[in-house]
Amino acid sequence: MSQSVLLTIARASIEEVLQGQNTINRQELLEQYPLLSEPMATQITLFLGNKVRGDAKTLNANKSLLEDIIYNAKAAAFLDENFDPIVTSEYLHTTIKLTIFSSDGELSHQSEPILKD
Repeated sequence: MSQSVLLTIARASIEEVLQGQNTINRQELLEQYPLLSEPMATQITLFLGNKVRGDAKTLNANKSLLEDIIYNAKAAAFLDENFDPIVTSEYLHTTIKLTIFSSDGELSHQSEPILKD
């Protein structure tokens, strides 16, 4: 499974809230990528430019990788107490950093913003 799939899930999670509709087909993703059903902890950090715009981290691997990415992406964008909920104009310029904490160690992936400044 490529890092782009994981980052696409994170982006789609935020877009679900901004657009007010469920678009992530969990069953299809789990069938295509069985690794997503494995329990893993994640951290999602949102950056606007070089500044943190939101962050959410799971300390224990209690959820599947899929559900943890979805939860932490939404939490970083809308529930981080240090920031107001993200708005679409900010989101379009946001970089997403996804860190996975597995038994093999820490893996980190970063997306590009949808719109470049």
